[in-house]
Amino acid sequence: MSETKLIAVVLAAGQGTRMKSFLPKVLHKVAGRPMINHLLATVDSLNADKAVVVISEGMKESVAKAVAPHAVAVQHEQLGTGDAVKAALPEFENVKGDVLVLYGDTPLIGKGTLEKMLAARRDGADVVVLGFTPDDPKRYGRLILDDKGELKEIVEFKEATEEQKAVRLCNSGILCFDAQKLCGWLKKLKKQQGSGEYYLTETVALARADGCRAVAVEGNEEEMLGVNSREEQAAMEKIIQNRLRKKFLEQGVTMTDPETVYFSFDTVLGKDVTIAPNVIFETGCIVEDNVEIKGFCHFEGTHIHKNAKVGPFARLRPGADVGEECHIGDFVEIKNASIETGAKVNHLSYIGDARIGAKTNIGAGTITCNYDGFFKSKTDIGAGAFIGSDTVIVAPCTIGDGAMTAAGSVITKNVAANAMAVARGKQTALDGWAEKFRVQKKALKEQTK
Repeated sequence: MSETKLIAVVLAAGQGTRMKSFLPKVLHKVAGRPMINHLLATVDSLNADKAVVVISEGMKESVAKAVAPHAVAVQHEQLGTGDAVKAALPEFENVKGDVLVLYGDTPLIGKGTLEKMLAARRDGADVVVLGFTPDDPKRYGRLILDDKGELKEIVEFKEATEEQKAVRLCNSGILCFDAQKLCGWLKKLKKQQGSGEYYLTETVALARADGCRAVAVEGNEEEMLGVNSREEQAAMEKIIQNRLRKKFLEQGVTMTDPETVYFSFDTVLGKDVTIAPNVIFETGCIVEDNVEIKGFCHFEGTHIHKNAKVGPFARLRPGADVGEECHIGDFVEIKNASIETGAKVNHLSYIGDARIGAKTNIGAGTITCNYDGFFKSKTDIGAGAFIGSDTVIVAPCTIGDGAMTAAGSVITKNVAANAMAVARGKQTALDGWAEKFRVQKKALKEQTK
């Protein structure tokens, strides 16, 4: 028998019909990450020896791919929580240690709470049930304690007496077991009349019958919240966003209106970052110290270096790398491009698949034409260059250090360092033409009355 310390079994086979989605419920995202991956990150922080996710037959591709490299087990029929844990039995039947049973749609459960359960196991309990005391117990199952304060039974609401319904300590469904004893109890579970399911909660009665210890530890109600509908998903998003806002405020970030700023689970912010209202960070964003972000910006896969200023209304897409002391202004979009130290892209520009050299100025309305319908090509602009307003640069193209382009130019060839490139039609003026035009049009209008 192996000496594995901890196996986590994550139940994720539910169809989530109330979500009204083609996507399995546990793959719906909060703060940019599938719910189940939030939970698995917490499991990983416990240094669990193995986590196995129990899925249904139709989830083999989608959920198994999302939870990799964690193992999966298939519950072939939806026959309750006891049957779901049985599906994972081969993962712990030869293990001496702990089995922690969790749910893939409860992403808020904290490491500290799970450590309390494991500590109760170390203190000699064979079964540990996580409970909570809500303001409104509703129809939750109740945890009934004996005279010694240990767990006597779990009673489902519909089966509870009035006295038992008065108990405020409720069942979260999260349990921790002695691995070997759980194996024996799973084999003793009986199919429930009516539902035809096997209830994992029955293991408490089986443990007591065997003279084993069952205890309850209490956690925070918010941690136990699960997601079964789009409305509950939105409520979960709000909770996680508020947690992230609080974290960043405490670490030295200024937000003018925190409730309008949205973060991803992996957002990284430095000190003295200032964020105006209505800013969104999707996955993969790093913002270094003393960056100013003005309102209505949208970031994804972006690195913004120290002392830069961005926005308002800037969109930085994956691969955008904004150097120190750069200025990225209003209605500027940057994708897969590096903007080097001190460069400025202040107005109404698209910079894609490009390098903008240090202290270069990009004029308003500049576009790098990076896609020809088949391939992406790169624009390389050197240091200290000046790109005139409304310049269109057709990639692949290199503009050397210190070079300039005239406003309104379409640049299709390389420009040497310190050269001036002009690529536009010659201006001509026809004296009196505008007045003759107006006279003709007025006369034509009179004739048509």
